[in-house]
Amino acid sequence: MADVLNPEQIESTPLNTELETPTLEAAADHVDSSIETTPNPETSSPVPVQAVAAEQVESNEDLDFASMEDFAAALESFDREQAAEAAAQAFDDTNIVTGTVINITDKHVVVDVGMKSEGLIPVEQVLDHTGQPKLKAGDTVEVVIEREEAEGGYVLSYEKALRHRVWDSIEKAANEKTPVTGTVLGRVKGGLTVDIGIKAFLPGSQLEIRPVRNLDAYIGQPIEVRVIKLNKKRGNVVVSRKEILEEEQTARRSTTLEHLEEGSILTGTVKNLTDYGAFVDLGGIDGLLHITDMSWGRLTHPRDLVNVGDEIQVKVLKFDKDKQRVSLGFKQLTPDPWLDAVERYPIGARVRGRVLSVTDYGSFVELEQGIEGLVHVSEMTWSKRMKHPSKLVKPGDEVETVVLSVNPSDRRISLGMKQLQENPWEHLSARYPMGTNVEGRVRNLTDFGAFIEIEDGIDGLVHVSNLSWTKRVKHPSEVLKKGEKVKAVVLGVEPENRRLSLGIKQLQPDVWDTFFEQHRVGDVVHGKVLRTAQFGAFVEIAEGVEGLCHISEATEGDGSPVKLEQGQEHDFKIIKMSPEEKKVGLSLRAVGEEASRADVEAYKAPVSSSTTTLGDLMNWKREQ
Repeated sequence: MADVLNPEQIESTPLNTELETPTLEAAADHVDSSIETTPNPETSSPVPVQAVAAEQVESNEDLDFASMEDFAAALESFDREQAAEAAAQAFDDTNIVTGTVINITDKHVVVDVGMKSEGLIPVEQVLDHTGQPKLKAGDTVEVVIEREEAEGGYVLSYEKALRHRVWDSIEKAANEKTPVTGTVLGRVKGGLTVDIGIKAFLPGSQLEIRPVRNLDAYIGQPIEVRVIKLNKKRGNVVVSRKEILEEEQTARRSTTLEHLEEGSILTGTVKNLTDYGAFVDLGGIDGLLHITDMSWGRLTHPRDLVNVGDEIQVKVLKFDKDKQRVSLGFKQLTPDPWLDAVERYPIGARVRGRVLSVTDYGSFVELEQGIEGLVHVSEMTWSKRMKHPSKLVKPGDEVETVVLSVNPSDRRISLGMKQLQENPWEHLSARYPMGTNVEGRVRNLTDFGAFIEIEDGIDGLVHVSNLSWTKRVKHPSEVLKKGEKVKAVVLGVEPENRRLSLGIKQLQPDVWDTFFEQHRVGDVVHGKVLRTAQFGAFVEIAEGVEGLCHISEATEGDGSPVKLEQGQEHDFKIIKMSPEEKKVGLSLRAVGEEASRADVEAYKAPVSSSTTTLGDLMNWKREQ
């Protein structure tokens, strides 16, 4: 049957020439029946019948010989049509017919298979992995005739013809479990299609040992696979690449385990990267290279040091034979740079480095591979106006620094940048001695005072107690505003602590000094009760000057207690003064005793010629 379907292998069957090609005898009979002997008026003897027949036959033979080549071609075409029609009528998909590609459209490949109508191959059957047809017009192609369409033409299968040609070899590869090489054509639901002579299905789970997310990366790639399932009746073939890889991995693992031990140095390939490290294929067995064992310095991600596919040398740090877990190290192949960091980075040395990162509290500077130091924000500039380190440096900058301290055990180096500049605090005492009047702008207000900038990088503090002689200021905002220009007096300078004390009330005379100059112990002063406490009352005896009248001193001359209320005004006698502590002790009782003593003295005095009487003295006392 196969010979019938293949026109190249079919011997032409002779047609019935008795019906189609007239012989010389037939021609003669035809002449005898249609031609009669006619007397020639010019001759007395008739023309022989044989002569006439011979002449007619000679004419017919000339026509036959002229069209012999066309006849042979027509006969060959007829034979092909007969064979193709026989195959089409049989529709046996095991019969392979050879045809010629006539044209390629968007949906079909038009093929001449020698039949009344052309055959059509679905174009998707002849596409390569790039989506382009593998055939072109004029190519010879083997196909299987599947059916005849009602509207004319035949449906052909290119894949079935291929399947018949290569099925035996595929079946043999499946039985012997030998690998076959194919090309990934494209992606389908659940996996890939692979051209191994015919289209085979490669499930995504059978592509690699580990799950693969991006199947598209394999399209167009040649790969080795193993046939794991086939169905000849349906023409289904399923292949696996995972089986081959697992066998190779098992073989490599056996070899690797023979040489694997803690402390050994091996060469591996980076297979995968995670946030916490890299997995390295040592040859059939994977080891974890943790990010902390990659570099003596700090890494933000393993990709900063290695990439997938890199071949690197690693040291085996730990090997668990039971669980077959391997811990690897990369930095252990080089000496720890911190071992001699003290000798290489002495305190005060100037060193250059690259800024790795910038944080709110400073910047990290890499001095060499594995050695990085911190420039704290307070060591960046002498000025206190800098809000964030990013205002001065950014990652990648090359900076010069000064080594401030080295701590190898904690793997820390403190660096400074402001030490490369002149310290404005060193000569501040000479420029601003105590008592100097200065002018500046209020930069900040706090609960305990106000910071006034007198020059770039130099701020002085005016404590809340130094804002006014007379007012009891609870918050600086009661007296000052941020950004306001004010004058102050230098009260003290501490260059080593970078402190400058200022005062505003000192611009005016001290009311306490004035009070102590004008009053002595024993003086009677008039005062107003400002506030009371369990132990006594605070009395304002001059503007900005307060004295304390203890509860034991708040009595009449006869010893009866006097309740002092806020807002009351009385005469008080100064019984104690402390200029150093700016304290004044007052007594209401002493004033009463003094008045009683005056009354007694006046009573004992001899009567004079004056008009003063005892009644006058009593009236005077009431007025007092």
